[in-house]
Amino acid sequence: MKPCVFIHTNQRQLLGALVAQYALQRNSAHADAFDVRIIHREHYPFFEAREGQRYLRDGSWRPWHNDDLQSFTPLRFMPPELMGYAGRALVIDPDIFAVGDVLELLSREMQGKAILCRRRSGWKKKSCFASSVMLLDCARLRHWRCEAGFAELFAGRRDYADWICLRLESPDSIGAFEDEWNDFDRLTDRTRLLHNTRRWTQPWKTGLPVDFVPGEKFSGLPGVSWLMRKRREWLGDYALLGRYVRHPDRRQERFFFGLLRECVARGLVSEQLLRDEMRRNHLRHDAIELLERTAPLPA
Repeated sequence: MKPCVFIHTNQRQLLGALVAQYALQRNSAHADAFDVRIIHREHYPFFEAREGQRYLRDGSWRPWHNDDLQSFTPLRFMPPELMGYAGRALVIDPDIFAVGDVLELLSREMQGKAILCRRRSGWKKKSCFASSVMLLDCARLRHWRCEAGFAELFAGRRDYADWICLRLESPDSIGAFEDEWNDFDRLTDRTRLLHNTRRWTQPWKTGLPVDFVPGEKFSGLPGVSWLMRKRREWLGDYALLGRYVRHPDRRQERFFFGLLRECVARGLVSEQLLRDEMRRNHLRHDAIELLERTAPLPA
């Protein structure tokens, strides 16, 4: 069985997922040695069944909205099921783009661990692993049942933050890989997987209205947490959040649009799709003009 890279997404981040899929194969010397599969939130009815219901997150209750930018995140826990609890899988967010050869990670010795990922140091003063990129030994994760875990959020039997930070897993089952395999908005000579994780600055969304609900827990700033929660409750999910801003690192903007330019040239992404995504406010409105100005990436 080939290892498989799973990119989980929803319609709001579909373009990112398509570019991520292309980058994985483009930058591997052995792209035929692994599969790449995009899994869509819209393909799983258990999400729609929970629309508007309240779930537990960071110790408080909030409504679930399927049209939120990150409504796909529970699908991080779906790949072992899709692999039949056998073989090796890598799961990544749709805003993660291969700079190096992902086969190096897929071939990594896991030393008996079920999960390899990076730690988010000091995150809210609690242990938190970055589950946005996880190398999985699927046979060791037979307890992962995505739909059942999702249902427990609404019953109050699990907290979304604990689930997504892997606090529900045995610490002995998790190992670490180098930060460069999930490089948070940092592009260096060592970067292997670039993660545009700061949603406010994702390069393909510059200038669009913010369409995600930010976290509401701020360590050491209880007043800010209260204000953010009341903003959402009184004014709506996206009120007063403003617009996406330009990424501070122009090289990361050029890298994404260089990849997208190649996707269009190869027929993997059509100009009509780009125009549709701009109309839906999923893609910045100057994207086509920016593609024309973007220099080709090095081979």
